[in-house]
Amino acid sequence: MSIFTRAFKRESVNTYIKADSHMSRVLTTRDLIGLGVGTVIGTGIFILPGHEAAQHAGPAVSVAFLIAAIFSGLSGMAFAEFSSAMPVAGSAYSYGTVIYGEIIGWLLGWSLILEYFLAVSAIATGFSAYLGNLLTIFNIHMPKALMSGPMEGGIINIFAVLIILLVTIILSRGLNASKKIENGAVILKVAILVLFIIGGSFFIKHANYVPFYPKEFQSGIGGLGGLSAATASIIFAFLGFDTIAAHAAEVKNPQKTMARGIIGTVIISALLYVLFSIVLTGIVNYKKLGVDDPAAFALQAIHQTQFAVVITVGALIGMFTAILALIYASSRLTYSFGRDGLLPRSLGKISAGSHLPVNALILAVIIESIFAGLIPLNTLASLINAGTLLAFMFINFGILILRHRKDLSHDGFKVPGYPVIPFIAGVISLILLTQLPPKTLELFAMWVIIGVIWYFAYGIRHSKLS
Repeated sequence: MSIFTRAFKRESVNTYIKADSHMSRVLTTRDLIGLGVGTVIGTGIFILPGHEAAQHAGPAVSVAFLIAAIFSGLSGMAFAEFSSAMPVAGSAYSYGTVIYGEIIGWLLGWSLILEYFLAVSAIATGFSAYLGNLLTIFNIHMPKALMSGPMEGGIINIFAVLIILLVTIILSRGLNASKKIENGAVILKVAILVLFIIGGSFFIKHANYVPFYPKEFQSGIGGLGGLSAATASIIFAFLGFDTIAAHAAEVKNPQKTMARGIIGTVIISALLYVLFSIVLTGIVNYKKLGVDDPAAFALQAIHQTQFAVVITVGALIGMFTAILALIYASSRLTYSFGRDGLLPRSLGKISAGSHLPVNALILAVIIESIFAGLIPLNTLASLINAGTLLAFMFINFGILILRHRKDLSHDGFKVPGYPVIPFIAGVISLILLTQLPPKTLELFAMWVIIGVIWYFAYGIRHSKLS
């Protein structure tokens, strides 16, 4: 067998199901929606609407969120069909290995691990910014050395590191305890967001919506350059639903539950994002929203300081739930690599007592803490979307292959409008990928090259497929 043929060798889904059989199936539809909304409604809703309005779209940022939600819904259906046919850990990594071959699966997983690790770190950095703002309201001023990393003139972003460690302690107590905390926090967070949307609507100035899509952002084909750039960046905000697929090995009745969890997450999140963006850009002119805490800034601008405290608390809860869900997902993906031998086998071990991949969890948290403590938010966020869009593209196109596989179950959810919808969603993924900044694409290409080198230097020789 040539090395090329070996690299594209496909794994059997039954092998994954057998390997994951010792993981407890305890998650319900409500739990999945809690995990999904907990992830999606995190830094995205509390930071991105302001940045993207100020830099790319103006008040039309709400349209960008709607487009991103529709696209994410299409990709979400593809993930739902895959997770119904293959209820295993690993998300796009496992699906890619079964459908395309091991090297494609590895590169998808390699891209997703970048997405998850950086997303945790980015959200933790956002958490630190909001907590710093909250402390300032009470005249507590933290030294800059402890609020930012070396690249921003500080030493370490201490709050970003501490929130990751706190979440790790919660996760180490087991899945049942973690999901109860997650579900409760998500309900509280959504209630605070609804309060902002309703309360903030009374302070909207319609003049702030004019021009709705400022001329300064109108570039490219049809003048939609700014809107498409905003949409490509906002994909980061919807990365939560694909993390749901990482938990398929721990879900009750995955053929039905996975689809309900993913689609429910997209619908709830889309509604909250669009309404939040409309109210935010109505309260304050878009030119002033390029800050890390736009919601609190907007409320302070209209002298609603007490309400600003409430929304800041909501943002902190939102980011906490996102960090919890993403560390959970990143540890499962790391476990999948260890399970299959593409990373050291010790990462694929499950603790007999807690039924958790403890070694994978520890490694994920160490890397995420280093990123969060030392690297700025904008640097982290810029790379996240590339891995997400690459995974979306392969998963959407993969539906065209999945339907023809006789060895896989087709009794669960199916993407409607086959083959047109998955093909269109795959093409959109490719287009949005090309809209990312050149520097981001260069850094992502370097990451992929490192992944290829690792695969041929280590993974292909230690893989279970060998």
